Amino acid sequence: MDFQRRGVMLVIASPSGAGKSSISRSLFQQDPNIRLSVSVTTRARRSDEVDGTHYHFIDVPTFKRMQAEDGLLESAEVHGNYYGTPRAQVEEQLAAGNDILFDVDYQGTLQLYEKCRHDMVTVFILPPTIEELRARLERRAQDSVGTIEKRLRNARIELDHAGEYEYVIINRDLEQSVQNVRSILAAARLKRERQVNFASFIIDLQSQIDSL
Repeated sequence: MDFQRRGVMLVIASPSGAGKSSISRSLFQQDPNIRLSVSVTTRARRSDEVDGTHYHFIDVPTFKRMQAEDGLLESAEVHGNYYGTPRAQVEEQLAAGNDILFDVDYQGTLQLYEKCRHDMVTVFILPPTIEELRARLERRAQDSVGTIEKRLRNARIELDHAGEYEYVIINRDLEQSVQNVRSILAAARLKRERQVNFASFIIDLQSQIDSL
């Protein structure tokens, strides 16, 4: 007999450029038990996107119906398009013992807290300094100077919410930060409340003692 484990919802957040995406990508590559949360969206599918892999592409009436039926764990409107996390898909993965990686901002995290806090472990990634954060944004060479300045201003707002997360990591070294997150996830997996057959496991051990 062995433990049957319920999966963990691993939520990682950070200001843009602090390392959230790099850490998430490494976790996904290193741990076959982690699944990425695939959101639903009402925006049009891009030519390089695969339905069901990058997003589940749906129309607005379907999205609104899912909202009304409490079928979304969190949702947001961005630039006139709707995004959300489907409840049924998450529950199916958790029940199967798979962990789910969420890449959401603090607003999405707060919505998830309201509906499934007992399944979550949350991590906020901090830059060592704002100068280093700016340098990382510049090295990515993806944004204009104006966009980088906007991301830095948004970082101040995001840092206001760092205290709402269970764990905080200063990302000085990517490899070490990944290992820290893996340690957090390992501990979350071992929590007694995640072992769905804990009581029967104990009873089985006691019966073995009785049969000696």
